[in-house]
Amino acid sequence: MSLTIDFLDETGAVQDEAVSKLESLLNFAAKQLRVEEGSEVSVTFVGNERIHEINREYRKKDAPTDVISFPMEEPGEGEIEIIGAGLPRILGDIIISIPKTEEQAKEYGHSFMRELGFLAVHGFLHLLGYDHETDEEEAEMFSLQKGILDAYGLSRLQG
Repeated sequence: MSLTIDFLDETGAVQDEAVSKLESLLNFAAKQLRVEEGSEVSVTFVGNERIHEINREYRKKDAPTDVISFPMEEPGEGEIEIIGAGLPRILGDIIISIPKTEEQAKEYGHSFMRELGFLAVHGFLHLLGYDHETDEEEAEMFSLQKGILDAYGLSRLQG
């Protein structure tokens, strides 16, 4: 496996099998995107209340959302970039709302695992600097996302 992934389930609702599949999917995505071996990412599963708090505090949006990413490689205002030889690349944190995942899986007519995989890959791409602020960025990011999920076997009609 090429990534070091730290999973934290604050909900207690995510099965070990889903976590294993997600670990495999994120490693698959990392290989597809040529992410350096040993790069680190954390994935936290939360409820709607917690993601609502995070969304309000960090994004100034007063509503729950499905996934939020916090890239570690975007120096904030006044921060100094630390360059360390031989240190693992820390990509950042992905926070996923499990109730939103369940709700959206039903809404879109696919499995919980497919939606969880979609949100994890979406968050992972944000950690790597992809965004969807413009039509061009959105087309690139969503195409990559779909390609990774389809190649892995989690297309919209499956999984």
